[in-house]
Amino acid sequence: MCGIVGYTGNHEAAPILLEGLKKLEYRGYDSAGIAVMNGNAISLNKVSGRISNLCEKTDDGKATPGHAGIGHTRWATHGAPTVVNAHPHMSNDGKFAIVHNGIIENYLLLRDELQQKGYHFNSQTDTEVVVHLIDMYYNGNLKDTVIKVASILQGSYALGVVCADDPETVVAAKKSSPLLIGVGNGENYFASDVTALVPYTRDIIYLDDGEFAEITREKVVVFDSTGKDISKEINHVNWDIQAAEKGGYEHFMLKEIMEQPNAVNATMTTRLKDGDIVWDDPGLDALDLSSFNKIVITACGSAYYAGCAGRYAFEQLCRIPVQVELASELRYNDPIIDEHTLLIVLSQSGETADTIAAMRECMSRGASALSIVNVVGSTIAKIADYTIYTWAGPEIAVATTKGYTTQLTVLYLLALWMGKKLGKLDDERFNLLLESLKTLPDSIQEALDMNPMIPELAKKYHQAKAVFFIGRNTDYAVALEGALKMKEISYIHAESYAAGELKHGTIALIDDHQPVVALCCNAGLQEKTISNIVEVKARGAEVLAVTCKGSEEIVSVADDIIYVPQTETVFSAAAEIIPLQLLAYYVAKENGCDIDKPKNLAKSVTVE
Repeated sequence: MCGIVGYTGNHEAAPILLEGLKKLEYRGYDSAGIAVMNGNAISLNKVSGRISNLCEKTDDGKATPGHAGIGHTRWATHGAPTVVNAHPHMSNDGKFAIVHNGIIENYLLLRDELQQKGYHFNSQTDTEVVVHLIDMYYNGNLKDTVIKVASILQGSYALGVVCADDPETVVAAKKSSPLLIGVGNGENYFASDVTALVPYTRDIIYLDDGEFAEITREKVVVFDSTGKDISKEINHVNWDIQAAEKGGYEHFMLKEIMEQPNAVNATMTTRLKDGDIVWDDPGLDALDLSSFNKIVITACGSAYYAGCAGRYAFEQLCRIPVQVELASELRYNDPIIDEHTLLIVLSQSGETADTIAAMRECMSRGASALSIVNVVGSTIAKIADYTIYTWAGPEIAVATTKGYTTQLTVLYLLALWMGKKLGKLDDERFNLLLESLKTLPDSIQEALDMNPMIPELAKKYHQAKAVFFIGRNTDYAVALEGALKMKEISYIHAESYAAGELKHGTIALIDDHQPVVALCCNAGLQEKTISNIVEVKARGAEVLAVTCKGSEEIVSVADDIIYVPQTETVFSAAAEIIPLQLLAYYVAKENGCDIDKPKNLAKSVTVE
């Protein structure tokens, strides 16, 4: 939930740390700080609020000299977002400073023990126990001390540690939180995310759980919990740094909405060859699909809603029962899962803590795990038996857009491929569906182009206290994600309902001028949904309908209409969500919200 960065080299560290933190601010933005080695002393600067405050305090780093240091941007878990609780945290004697992403679960017990031994705590954070433990166990060798302290900690952590005794060295440690090393020439780095490193190096080492790194300007040494050196592959990052910049758009979210045709195209093109679907992971071709009697899809947030939409494709095309489960619930449900279960795991970051835990629980019961992630080398990608990357490129806005549509695209490809392998689709049907799927980028582009009135609709609806989203079947799946987008960036209460359930209680909430967004793109159920629109209209609701171009039946009953292109119903969610993303964006803009960094949210949820 937080972002960390470290540097040691020939250049001034503070400006590099600050630039890295700016790239990581989507991971947390309620406080920030840097600790820079200035000779044999540690210079500490911390602020509450945004990184811009830290830049101002340090004169963009020029007021904080030194060639090695660590930085942190925080999303508060333990303690309010104050300067005192901001990272880095220092030992009482000022010899050590650390940054931390994760949760130390046994910190209360450790805190009590340390206080009894005379250590003074300044913050409410779990992290401060780590720096005092390092101080207590320090034997003159920082590497050995960090190994010792890591063995005591319970929970998750990505740690960066500096010591006044060795001002050119940074030690890092990883367990269940993302951490990678950037390899440069005469300088080296670490960070939570590659976006912080690509301005400086494209050569990356991905640390695994239980691994440590000793980083100096000359070299990077990775080692295990016994201190033994580990040989690690250096990976080269190929994507363009400009992909992580706004490119003239006012917000990253709008840029990423507009990138979706290209992102979905990138997701598909490498998988379509000679009229068939192929995968990067060669093990998938050998997978015995006939051994599975059910599919379980698990995820959190928007990834979960992508799974809800993808479920219809699997059940229709593969004729296998599908459960879609919130990872935070599945892990505690004593699930009925065995070796005949195919577990499909969705996560943009590949580091979602609840999803990782649910995945491990299901795999321990015999399930085969197939992950769909965006971040190469992420924890979920490594744990899974099989991995499909979405190739969406960096997604900076906290509210996902292209992450959702590219996950959905992979689910569609997977369902179509499985349907053919299982013999549920003949060649003619498979080819027709594949040709339809190939048009998805064009359909998404058309959905963007055909709705120039959405900013005006946002002006009409932005003062609503609540918005209801309704739909049936695939439309209901889209309503789930549409409501989430509205609430998370505009702060308007938004709820989605299966349209047929309105009369079973929810319709009591409908009164004069209540906005209702009615999803009506499933042609087979259009008449049913129109009847639900009539029901809410009779009670005073104002209805904004989303329907397919050429559909005229709904014109007489809706107050406002957004059109999307006609697509194969089983694949319709990808284009149908586009105007709802735009609507949420423009409503949030009308309300003056911080669109890329909505309050209380973070991009990568690496804690429970």
